Amino acid sequence: MINNSYLLGLYGGTSTFSGGLGSTPTAVKKQPTAPWSTSVKPQSQSDLLRAALSGRRLVNEGNTTLDVKNASAGDYRKIFAMYQGLSMLEAVADRAGQKNLTALERSQLTTRMDAGLAEIAAYLGEAKFDGVRIVQGKSETKAQTGAAVPRDTAKYVTGAIHTGAVTDEVAAFQGDVKFNITIKRAGGDKVVAVDLTEMGSEPRTLQSVTAFINGKLEAAGVETRMGREQLPSEPRVIKSGDKTITLPAGPDKWALNLQGVSYEKVSFTPVTSSDAVYVVQGVGKSGGHEVLKFQEGAGQTSGQAFWVDGQIGQSGLPDGVETVRASATGPDGSMWIVADISAGTSTQPIKGQGDVVLMKLDSAGKVVLSRALGAASKASGYAIAVGADGRVAVAGSVTGALVPGAAGADANLADSFVTVFDAKGVEQWTQRRGAKAADEATAVSFGADGRVYVAGRSQSSMPGALGSGGWDGYVQAFSENQIHSLAPITASATGINQFGTAGDDSVQAMTTVGDKLYTAGVENGRMVVRQFQVDATGSPTLLSSRDLGHASGEVAGISVVNGQVVLAGTTRNGALDIGQVNKAHSGGTDAFVAVINSDLSASANDRLTYYGGAGDDTAADVKIVDGKVWLTGISDRAVGAKAEDPTSGYLARLNPTTGAVEWSQTWTGADRQAAPTTIAVASGGASVLDRLGLPQGEIPQSDSKQLVDATSLRAGDRFYVTSGTTGRSVAVTIDAKETLQTLARKIETASGRTLKVTIKTDKDHVTGLDGDTKITAGGVQRLSITYADGREGAVLRAGEAGRDALAGLGLTPGYIGPSKSELKTFGVDLPKSLSLKDAEAAKAATSTIQLAIKALRDAYKALDPDSSKPKPTGQAPAYLKAQLANYQAALARLTG
Repeated sequence: MINNSYLLGLYGGTSTFSGGLGSTPTAVKKQPTAPWSTSVKPQSQSDLLRAALSGRRLVNEGNTTLDVKNASAGDYRKIFAMYQGLSMLEAVADRAGQKNLTALERSQLTTRMDAGLAEIAAYLGEAKFDGVRIVQGKSETKAQTGAAVPRDTAKYVTGAIHTGAVTDEVAAFQGDVKFNITIKRAGGDKVVAVDLTEMGSEPRTLQSVTAFINGKLEAAGVETRMGREQLPSEPRVIKSGDKTITLPAGPDKWALNLQGVSYEKVSFTPVTSSDAVYVVQGVGKSGGHEVLKFQEGAGQTSGQAFWVDGQIGQSGLPDGVETVRASATGPDGSMWIVADISAGTSTQPIKGQGDVVLMKLDSAGKVVLSRALGAASKASGYAIAVGADGRVAVAGSVTGALVPGAAGADANLADSFVTVFDAKGVEQWTQRRGAKAADEATAVSFGADGRVYVAGRSQSSMPGALGSGGWDGYVQAFSENQIHSLAPITASATGINQFGTAGDDSVQAMTTVGDKLYTAGVENGRMVVRQFQVDATGSPTLLSSRDLGHASGEVAGISVVNGQVVLAGTTRNGALDIGQVNKAHSGGTDAFVAVINSDLSASANDRLTYYGGAGDDTAADVKIVDGKVWLTGISDRAVGAKAEDPTSGYLARLNPTTGAVEWSQTWTGADRQAAPTTIAVASGGASVLDRLGLPQGEIPQSDSKQLVDATSLRAGDRFYVTSGTTGRSVAVTIDAKETLQTLARKIETASGRTLKVTIKTDKDHVTGLDGDTKITAGGVQRLSITYADGREGAVLRAGEAGRDALAGLGLTPGYIGPSKSELKTFGVDLPKSLSLKDAEAAKAATSTIQLAIKALRDAYKALDPDSSKPKPTGQAPAYLKAQLANYQAALARLTG
């Protein structure tokens, strides 16, 4: 028999056969056996879960076993170690998706998941691979920041003010419609008086009214013009039983638009006005929030669902708002709210699981400014105050880092914080004060001495104070400091008083008047009011206190009016210790309004008024204006009602001295659920402008372009850029005056010019003044990142825990480069936002982890030495055909 090897040797060939004809080739093992191989006995889910919860490292290269040694051994060891860690996290997520978990166990699983994700991200940031590229996040050819900065615009569009044909008369234009338009320009101010009665008998349509106003503006010699704008009318989707029904789009809706120019500042002023009351409420089962605007005595003017007499406006808050606990109005009639958000908006992503956002709404209900606190983990906003100079103070609690890299005494416990913004929403200073145990700020106020006062509660001694046991109340003063007019403003704590009993105590409301400070709250189950004397340093000293009896509820607000303390809240106690009762308790939980002496002594002038029905009523918030008390909350809910049962909101104005209800209104909401949370009163905030959808005051044309203002980023946050060419990693740190432009240059430089960063504008396409021409205005700007031509791109890596800038920018860690590069790239996309809050979220987390494991398996396959060889096509290559022909010829000669 002729040996093939002999033949191949004769003709210059090679053979993979080790034996003679008909022998079986011996396979050479080229890759170590993977832990997911069918030949490897897998660990049980219970064993993996037990290992994950043991507290040991998830990723440990020392625990990996390789049965083949080759040039890629280091890569295999890293991949197998990561696979083991991800398998443990998968077991954690799988357990969280099971039923009947206790809150404690879910919390433990969540803690382990968060720590595990952080560990894997850190490991990938340090691991060096040779044959492949594995990154935290995604592998993309380009990326775009979710965070965006608003463009300057001189255009303002109202909400819908008319439904129907453009030639129809507009109901909002009827009657006595008068207002002034003031245009500020370099040559002097121009005041244009608009009085629609001057149109005489001419029908007041969109076209005729805008033409009338524009004639006035043109006569004044200004460039600003008023127009109409058609709003898109979309089909409506409703549910009828189990069926989803799509209804056709409704009739056309129209708005007014104001088209100005950059060198003209426009403001609207009503000729006559009255007080406006804003109520923020949660509505429906979807968890949405909206703002209702009321004017006492106003008639019903809208056909919207759930509209009631006295209501003159309604606007929704952005998605992601979880709750709103406090609101206030500014000197310019604007409304400020502090909201907790669980997810950022489309232009303002957040860095952690939850954050606090300060929003400013104009009198027409449009959000004109939004400021995120920038918490790295979680924060909650409990209080807001607006000073006479327009400054805004926000207080609450923060868990984890706030100042980049600083997480407080315990990263898992909440600390109190207070932040002060100027009238334009630019942060002036932030103070974080925390005890060793948990604490939170629940009230804030600007004092007559210029200081900011914060009240709250703590589970241990606050810095500079001594605790009494359990939760204690506290009052803290902060003084501002500024070396010179160009230096940054800072603040320091100048006085604190901690008080309470051996039980649990709290401060639920606070107010300052002159050199006196008052608090009200529940202390060891009893309702207590305290009076403090504030000295020259801002330090508060207790003067007196008064026990009003068993609380059986909570305090919603406190104020001092004409030398008397007025407080309001809710209680089940029908016999609070407050002298004369104007109106008796009605049953269940009632709202109450109490009047007592300012020195807190009992007096014959004390008055107590209960407000509510036989069911449960709440006082979610209270404001006292001109000696009258405004209350809002849930009205007369059946005792023992379930969470999904219908609720109605109410708004009422009471005379605290007589107990008379001077005005009230109730309403429901989407899904028959309405839950008012805050109230704010604007003196002179209601006028004919509300009917027109126009705001009082100046129309904002620009906002801060600094990223620390427009996004959730804080100065000192950072991320890393690793060049795909040199492998060099460079930190990109956010400065206090960072803009999109400066950040773009930083990223390009850090990447060694392997990345190209440009500014992209998302434009708003709107209808022009002629009703047909399309123009662009407003919109936002973002960073667009791609790889430079002919370069390998770069890897973006998150900053350290507590100071990660990628999350605030809305960028995913990962590789940005050409799809075909020297190294195959695989993204282990494990976002820090993976949640185990419920079974559904845990199931989604499990799927995400499984995709990450698949990426590791794909990387393993890419390391196979044969993976780069051409795949069989079903037809032998030409050189093999030639060799076979030579074999055949040789055999023919040998065999004759």
